[in-house]
Amino acid sequence: MELVTKAKNTTEEIRDEKPVVKPKRYYDYTLLILILMLVCFGLVMVTSASVYAAVKLGHESSFFLKRQALFAFAGIAAMLLISKIDYKWYKEKFKGLLNRNFVFWGYIGCIGLQLLVMFMGKSTNGSTRWLEVPLIGKFQPSEISKIIIILVVAALVSSRVRRLDNVSGFVVIMAPVVGLAGLVVGENLSTAIIMIGIAFIMCFVASRKWVYFIVSFIGFGCAAAFAVFNVGYRADRIEQWLHVETEGYQILQGLYAICSGGWFGKGLGNSVQKMGYIPEVQTDMIFTVICEELGIFGVAILLLVYILLLYRIFKIIVNSRELFGSLICTGVFAHLALQIIMNIAVVTNTIPSTGVVLPFVSYGGTSLIILLAEMGIVLSVSNRIEYQE
Repeated sequence: MELVTKAKNTTEEIRDEKPVVKPKRYYDYTLLILILMLVCFGLVMVTSASVYAAVKLGHESSFFLKRQALFAFAGIAAMLLISKIDYKWYKEKFKGLLNRNFVFWGYIGCIGLQLLVMFMGKSTNGSTRWLEVPLIGKFQPSEISKIIIILVVAALVSSRVRRLDNVSGFVVIMAPVVGLAGLVVGENLSTAIIMIGIAFIMCFVASRKWVYFIVSFIGFGCAAAFAVFNVGYRADRIEQWLHVETEGYQILQGLYAICSGGWFGKGLGNSVQKMGYIPEVQTDMIFTVICEELGIFGVAILLLVYILLLYRIFKIIVNSRELFGSLICTGVFAHLALQIIMNIAVVTNTIPSTGVVLPFVSYGGTSLIILLAEMGIVLSVSNRIEYQE
């Protein structure tokens, strides 16, 4: 009788035990869909904006579309591949390579590329920002520097986060950023500002103190002002910004396009200002074509998609349990937000003209591929977030 009772109790205990549920990994498919939507929208707008420019340059009408589609395909493939790589690998040390990690060698590589630009760079529209590579063509090393800056700051802060509570720690972390940005600032001030801005925001988010951030912000602002007024063509852009009606031809034509779009635009492909009035309209100024062809309604939808994209990245930042991954996503968030704001501010003449493309939409191979690579790392962070069903 006792044996039967014990067996009964044992059976009841087994029934009461809850099965062990293994945590599942999360992959942000919503973020992936938003990215693909923006890339597809960018291909449509590049096609609409670039047909006249392509024919004028002696190419077929779909010249820019084919190139951008190739860049998009390569970037999406890179994004999906990178999303499957554990992001922690970037700060793991390589045995046999001076015991350093990917972040270190990536930073050294960017320094080398920027030095090559200074001595062997190709000039376009008066700026020397590109390197020519056989079979690949021109690419812009400063775009690669943005993603490396994000990884460098994330690695440094995550390994010594308490040092951010004092000025010396902040200086040590910002030193490599300033060093790389210093090589970029000569020919590409806007990119240098974005690089400093990304690092600044990442450090600010991770730090418990904020007083010396205000001091450093003022210092960087003074340095940027010196970089502007100490170079002739940058000072001219200030003059154009202040007197756009007489000096700023490109911005003025862009404002005509924005104003003529109305609520619902003239219709896709029906922009007038893209017909030779706005130079390089498929790159920095593509937002003006969106305004003219799709109107306020189309622009509102585009901005909504951008906001949703940033929101999904913010959710990953909050849910990531590892500081390194959270900081990487913070850097990508800052990069996208700064670039969106600066591009729209330029074309609306809110700030002086500078060469910043609209993320995922403007024509440009290096920018698109690097942005998609950054999204791959963000998806990798999301893929390492565990949850219980």
